[in-house]
Amino acid sequence: MKINKDEAKQTGIQLLKYGVIGVLNTLITLVVFYLMNTRLGLSYGISNVVGYIFGVINSFLWNRHWVFKTNNNFSRELLLFVCGFLICLALQLCVSWILLEGLGWKNLPDDIIPFFPMQKAGQNIVMVVAMVAYTLANYVYNRTVTFRVKPDTAQDK
Repeated sequence: MKINKDEAKQTGIQLLKYGVIGVLNTLITLVVFYLMNTRLGLSYGISNVVGYIFGVINSFLWNRHWVFKTNNNFSRELLLFVCGFLICLALQLCVSWILLEGLGWKNLPDDIIPFFPMQKAGQNIVMVVAMVAYTLANYVYNRTVTFRVKPDTAQDK
């Protein structure tokens, strides 16, 4: 299999853009999670889901128009994106449960990070770790399913 240099460059640029949007989504999700869970005292699950809802709205709009640059059927892409979000969120929640309950990370001391002590440190750390699993799975899903460009309709964008 011969690697097309232009295609590899485009993929690299796409990954970089996806990473930028991913960082923005992560910040949005973490800030909403932190405010709801730590400051308002809401449960991990509710705070987690609401944080992801804010992140997913941002993610869909930026990924559709800037990262993958598709002009496909909006409703179809939105439905596929939401399905992918739900699948990857389920994965993230499973990873969270394994770390929190199975490995007992919910009991980590609040001063585990010396320069940034916080309430519910274990839950905040698990949120970050589980987001990595979510992000990787979500990129693969969106690239291969939601925003896939069929070879016969591919255009230079």
